[in-house]
Amino acid sequence: MGESIDEATVSQWFVREGQYVTRDQVLLEVETSKADTEIPSPTNGVVTSIVAPPGTVVPKQGLLCRIDETATG
Repeated sequence: MGESIDEATVSQWFVREGQYVTRDQVLLEVETSKADTEIPSPTNGVVTSIVAPPGTVVPKQGLLCRIDETATG
């Protein structure tokens, strides 16, 4: 999110728990007062839990999901 944005609302997830993801793969879309933004994965691994389901308002740098980097696809 941009520096002037303090929070966003999760619009939709493009992955599910248990799915293997790769670095820079789009995980979800969030909505702010200024724009809709796709959020990429910071790493390779398996999504072990989605912490912020659609409709959740999350603060900047807030936890969206957990990814197990030791798991392989």
